[in-house]
Amino acid sequence: MSSAFAWLAEWGVSFASLTGGVLTLFVFRRGLPNVAWIVGYLLLLWLVFAVLVELRQPLAESGRRTGRLVVTAADYTIQTLYHGLLLFVLPAYYASATLTSRNVVFLILLVLLALLATFDPWYRTIVHPRPWLGYLFFVLSIFAALNVALPLVGVPPLGALMASAFVASLAITSALSAVGRAWIPPAPLFMARAAIMWDLPDLDNIEALPTTISADEVKQRGLVAYTAIYAPAGLRQSVSHVWRHRGRVIETVSLAPVLGGRREGYRTYSRKTSFPEEPEGRWSVDVVTASGQLIGRLRFRVVR
Repeated sequence: MSSAFAWLAEWGVSFASLTGGVLTLFVFRRGLPNVAWIVGYLLLLWLVFAVLVELRQPLAESGRRTGRLVVTAADYTIQTLYHGLLLFVLPAYYASATLTSRNVVFLILLVLLALLATFDPWYRTIVHPRPWLGYLFFVLSIFAALNVALPLVGVPPLGALMASAFVASLAITSALSAVGRAWIPPAPLFMARAAIMWDLPDLDNIEALPTTISADEVKQRGLVAYTAIYAPAGLRQSVSHVWRHRGRVIETVSLAPVLGGRREGYRTYSRKTSFPEEPEGRWSVDVVTASGQLIGRLRFRVVR
């Protein structure tokens, strides 16, 4: 009995979603010219997707249960929108596709994406670990929906195809910037100076610690991550220090915005006075912009 309940909890919602989707195919097959539904789905999908892209990293790194729940809810909402949008346009593509020609490939791709979005275990296993596949869902859903919606308001098929491809290319650009910004240095910002120091009342005399530090001293004295960031004159940039222990985010400290124009760099620092029971291991402090670009990184190791 318990295994049956477990199976129902894992797959029951997915099969119910599939049943609702099949009914949607018949309901909207006759009411396809209601383009407002497609546009509404697109706008909602784009909004939720944009919000999730901006909030996913800070929410995930916060370590809070609320943050994880928000990310999970947003992921499920996006999956539901993919499911509804793809099932909405599938009848149009099925009716217009020639099954013995090459254009059936696009129809098969949409069917596969719709099935993935329908079955939660498949979507979690295949899509969640691969962010690029989520962006493929996003781009293809936008293209497929607009390619159906635009002719419904009088745009010729070729014009609809070109316009849909253009909007999808914009979606690709925004997706690449969201995914790839962590790979791009935030030029012309750079670290003019950086050091790990003991936590002292007077931080004017900067004396950098060695890369290997005693665990007992760390617990007793605390640490300061000091960074001087160069930025061009007139630039105001929010930055944060992200403290990591063994690769896991321990604390994120938002700092005062960097004001550009200082040759020696704008000085910032964050204090760390509370440490895990076993602080031994590798530590790092990432200096990142508000958009997640890495300006610099300090590394040190705590030993017994």
